[in-house]
Amino acid sequence: MLCRVYSAACVGIEAITITVEVDVSKGISFYMVGLPDSAVRESQQRISTAMHTVEAGIPGKRITVNLAPADIRKEGSSFDLAIALGILAASSRYVFPSLEDYLIMGELALDGTLRPVKGALPVALLAAREGFKGCIFPKGCACEAADAGVTDIYAADNLREVVMFLSGVLSLHPLSSGNIFDNEFVDESIPDFETVKGQEHVKRGLEIAAAGCHNVLMSGAPGTGKTLMAKALPGILPPMSKEEAIETSVVYSVYGSSNLQSGLITSRPFRAPHHSSSLVAIAGGGSKAMPGEISLAHNGVLYLDEMPEFRRSVLEILRQPLEDKTISISRARYKVSYPCDFMLVASMNPCPCGYHGVPGKECSCMPYEISRYRSRISGPLLDRIDLNMEVNPIPGDRLMGEERMECSTAIRERVIAARDVQCRRFKGRINTNSQMKTMDIARYCRLGSAEKKLLSNAINRFDLSARGFTEILKVARTIADLDSSQEISSSHLAEAIQYRHQGNSL
Repeated sequence: MLCRVYSAACVGIEAITITVEVDVSKGISFYMVGLPDSAVRESQQRISTAMHTVEAGIPGKRITVNLAPADIRKEGSSFDLAIALGILAASSRYVFPSLEDYLIMGELALDGTLRPVKGALPVALLAAREGFKGCIFPKGCACEAADAGVTDIYAADNLREVVMFLSGVLSLHPLSSGNIFDNEFVDESIPDFETVKGQEHVKRGLEIAAAGCHNVLMSGAPGTGKTLMAKALPGILPPMSKEEAIETSVVYSVYGSSNLQSGLITSRPFRAPHHSSSLVAIAGGGSKAMPGEISLAHNGVLYLDEMPEFRRSVLEILRQPLEDKTISISRARYKVSYPCDFMLVASMNPCPCGYHGVPGKECSCMPYEISRYRSRISGPLLDRIDLNMEVNPIPGDRLMGEERMECSTAIRERVIAARDVQCRRFKGRINTNSQMKTMDIARYCRLGSAEKKLLSNAINRFDLSARGFTEILKVARTIADLDSSQEISSSHLAEAIQYRHQGNSL
């Protein structure tokens, strides 16, 4: 008897339907075809033991399992549940009237318990597109798919529950999506800008960066607060929309992150990889082409502390993603693309010892060492950083003073207001000023005669590139939005030029 069960596999962030065809006929053998990897082939042992929990077992007949399409390699243990149900149906041990109405995924333990699998969220999105009635997942990964609210998600603890549900004996109710965007979650682990003494110009720069999603580089001596302010940045970023939350959660779902056990990711990611991280860890790849740190930072922040300490190859791989907002990973048989629309925030010391040009400190570095240290950040990469800020030591009287600093909540309100302006301006076509293309810049960044003269002088004086010219206009547009101004004035433009000029001095 031939039976079909529908499951799914993920290639990058895209899920594809996998048809599990099971045929039980005369003979004694077990064949599994369709390019299964070792984890899929070993499922026979897990399935045969787990089926005893439903008073069944592998029938002593000729069993053929085909995973179609056969030209796509099947990896992982997520097909266990679908194969077990196919064997039970094809051997006539149980009758499942609605078996083909669902996409089914799950790993079986020897006692029949269902273990969570990767990719539940993109599979749920596939089920909605393909018109399936719903999905059946283990409870450990069902919440992420349910929160998307695109199709009915049924969560089960073990094989017996699924068998009883598909047989019509047990009633399972689809999980509710909840109202995860109604109550804003406050992460108390994020530092508040209120705790940062002084550094008003740096806080101002980070506010501009957050409002327009611009890239930032902070340079200064050790202990001046660079890392603290970078960690406080997520506290002033606007909340994610449902579309952004789904986009980000899809990447984490494919990656297999435990952050999704309670549902979609609703706070913007903040990724801070160590400078010893490999190229694959940052960009993604490996034998299974998994997402890297730049994709895990999608719709959030990628923070590179001590940026010159990263390998040159790692830094250079950032150049294309910073422009295209996606990264493609090619393998011999396939090519996958991951989104990586992140805000790059980096920090560095002025020299290897950290004290070049710092009053009261003596630098121990030779001139060639300083030059070699700074040259680790290439010109093309530096040209893609919009705001460059020098972070200076704080005088003792300010550190000891009782002056109250502006809190993150107040800054965040201004950032949200500026983002709302951009949302109305671009009407969903793009999200922030940093994503503007040439036609957008020509339309929304018009300059008066005085502003044109100011910018022309800056280009000639500081030898700015064409990219530098457009990035200044984007930053100036963001500053004008924070100022609730429809036009870019000379003061907005001068502030944007100031941040760009500091980068040219590195």
